[in-house]
Amino acid sequence: MLRETFIKLMTKYTADKDLMNVLWAEIEKNYSSKKRHYHTLQHLDNLHSQLTIVKREIKNWETILFTLYYHDIIYSSTKSNNEEKSAELAEKRMKKISVSNEIIEQCKKQILATKSHSKSIDSDTNYFIDADLSVLGQSWETYSLYFKNVRKEYGIYPTFMYNSGRKKVLNHFLSMDRIFKTDFFYNKFETQAKQNLQQELQSL
Repeated sequence: MLRETFIKLMTKYTADKDLMNVLWAEIEKNYSSKKRHYHTLQHLDNLHSQLTIVKREIKNWETILFTLYYHDIIYSSTKSNNEEKSAELAEKRMKKISVSNEIIEQCKKQILATKSHSKSIDSDTNYFIDADLSVLGQSWETYSLYFKNVRKEYGIYPTFMYNSGRKKVLNHFLSMDRIFKTDFFYNKFETQAKQNLQQELQSL
């Protein structure tokens, strides 16, 4: 499904099938890295499912799809510039197939928005960052699997160091007036998300 959707997106910009396959292979390889346990193709699949539900509310679906595929393409638990590097790579790949500067710039803004998950003046961006955080509002069983996989991605850090950083992340979200910026995702996930975050915080 992810590959088919990507290839369909590519056909709007290029007829070069070899290039399409090369670009997809890069995405597949990066998200399938053995160092990844949460930021994987499954994460992209979940994102796509969540966004498809609100597709009618999205103004530029093509931009959202580019953002989806490239927002975590560069990911290292030891780096703090993953979003910036992902946005840079997205720009390079999109220019290669002559995507308009307007779409490229909006895609980069959406990728960078996943760093702080702050409310944007752009509604598409809000829908994307809400979908990106949708795992927070899933059942406790699903949420538990999520934070255990995040811990695996940060496996090089000792427990005391990881817990300290994780507490900051959890408190960051809990201190927000609204974790989810759009009414749709707020109504669907907000209450459960805060319960999950609080429960994980108490376990550290």
